[in-house]
Amino acid sequence: MPELPEVETVRRCLIESVLNHKIVNITSNYPKMVEGDFDEFKTSLINHQFVDINRKGKYLIFKLDNINLISHLRMEGKFFYQKKDEPTNKHIHMIFTLDNDYELRYQDTRKFGRMVLKKDDELFTTSPLSKIGPDANSSEIDLNDFYNKLHKKNNTIKEALLNQEIISGLGNIYVDEVLALSHVNPLRKATMISIDECRTILISAKEILNKAIIYKGTTIRSYTSSLGVKGGFQDFLLVHTKTICPYCSQKLSKTKIGGRTSYFCEKCQR
Repeated sequence: MPELPEVETVRRCLIESVLNHKIVNITSNYPKMVEGDFDEFKTSLINHQFVDINRKGKYLIFKLDNINLISHLRMEGKFFYQKKDEPTNKHIHMIFTLDNDYELRYQDTRKFGRMVLKKDDELFTTSPLSKIGPDANSSEIDLNDFYNKLHKKNNTIKEALLNQEIISGLGNIYVDEVLALSHVNPLRKATMISIDECRTILISAKEILNKAIIYKGTTIRSYTSSLGVKGGFQDFLLVHTKTICPYCSQKLSKTKIGGRTSYFCEKCQR
């Protein structure tokens, strides 16, 4: 699924396309994708323009002149900016017609993605963003707070890092990469991670995510960003989907942790 670098790539692509354009119509063949009443959703957005696009963790925040549209891509969600006369497909479930003969189209094969509207004063004080932790590549993460949050979790460090309430934006791919770079075994209990290891994990998260953003994310299987941009960070993966450790050349272990396929080196990651 799209993680922080992929969602950030989508944001950067879309901000060049839809900013300052007004929504003139909205159609959907799957209105359940919207949390709340779909007709109210349409009424709130039609005749209003995009003034900014922000991101929190894996969430896109479309700021309009009157309200905020929060979108989570989940497993397969993609946005496309296309001319109105371009052919569509059965997996395009939401179409925002703009004032320039283009459409912002949302495609979601599995229909897992969700959209919700929030006023400015409730954007970060109500669900879904109120419980989301700071971005994993943020310089504003407090080390002691991060350490304390980990030590309240009675699960593995991998599962803890996947918890978006602790730090946000890391999914299965990047947690594997961050722990490999940090030389931390993903099966260790979060309560056993030292404060020095916490510091190393945060440094590694920033390095991995910032590099992945530069390369427009990781394309494994189905991910492409808006406008069909494909990521290139898969060429720099250390362990995820790999078989040999880049540090010691030993065969990597592959196992399920919290239901997620995980890759790590038993020798290098302690």
